[in-house]
Amino acid sequence: MHWVKRLIAVAVLSMSTALAGVGASYGQDKVVRIGFQKYGKLVLLKSKGSLEPKLKALGYNVTWIEFPSGPPLLEAVNVGAVDFGNTGEAPPIFAQAAGAPIRYVAYEPPAPKGEAILVPKDSPLKSVADLKGKKVALNKGSNVHYLLVKALEKAGVKYSDITPVFLAPADARAAFESGSIDAWVIWDPFQAAAEAATQARTLADGTDIVPNYQFYFSSQKFLDSDTKALDAILAELREVDEWAKTDIHAVAEQLSPSVRIPVPVLEVALKRQSYGIKPIDSELIAAQQKLADTFFTLGLIPKAISVSELARKPGS
Repeated sequence: MHWVKRLIAVAVLSMSTALAGVGASYGQDKVVRIGFQKYGKLVLLKSKGSLEPKLKALGYNVTWIEFPSGPPLLEAVNVGAVDFGNTGEAPPIFAQAAGAPIRYVAYEPPAPKGEAILVPKDSPLKSVADLKGKKVALNKGSNVHYLLVKALEKAGVKYSDITPVFLAPADARAAFESGSIDAWVIWDPFQAAAEAATQARTLADGTDIVPNYQFYFSSQKFLDSDTKALDAILAELREVDEWAKTDIHAVAEQLSPSVRIPVPVLEVALKRQSYGIKPIDSELIAAQQKLADTFFTLGLIPKAISVSELARKPGS
């Protein structure tokens, strides 16, 4: 898909130095390449530094590679540049449709308030139904793409009746503040930051519309190479998750420098997040299949897909 390839081009250039000397053969280099975004539990795990000794004991080094959003991260998995990472619920649907060899290995429970459709504080728009004929900014292929689709459906508005404007969060924030778009569909912590800085109003969040799951992924090659290494990553993530839910203020202080968002604003976002990393189950697969079918019906993906084919099987 051309838009995904354009996104990944920037990410691949930025990680070329980090990947220098890292070969594709696990037998030679024994390197685990973890893709992460500025916000989330992988950032906390990276800064904690506890994963490296655990994987070193299994014969692996760790390389961390930052991405601006989920779609380019999963495309990096597709091209063999990343072994493990996490995204929201929509990016893997686009990735699977493009043939990416990803595998769902774990998930975080729903966090429906962690994404929303925002409008400026003085906007005349009062409901999702008012978006008909309006320009709505979003990051294409991200979680909020599904929120927008389902919120419009619930309000009786066709997706084709709005004008989607595909922008990354920073560009969308600028467009939102300048008034060149009518609404912005965005996730935390950018959502909380916009609310605090601009007094943006929420037309709808995911409550009673979409669950807003976060998923952890492995490449098929990494899953096949050594399940002990994968399980070590998930075990360390669960420890970080347990700490995060019990000390949100400390987590906000740790994340604030990297995301450049004040601690009190991050605390708002973190309280809307979910905790308790779990293995993939049939309920999750069914939810993802519903998303995939919705996107196929709308022509957002080129073919029907079966999500269950990408679920990590018990014992693997």
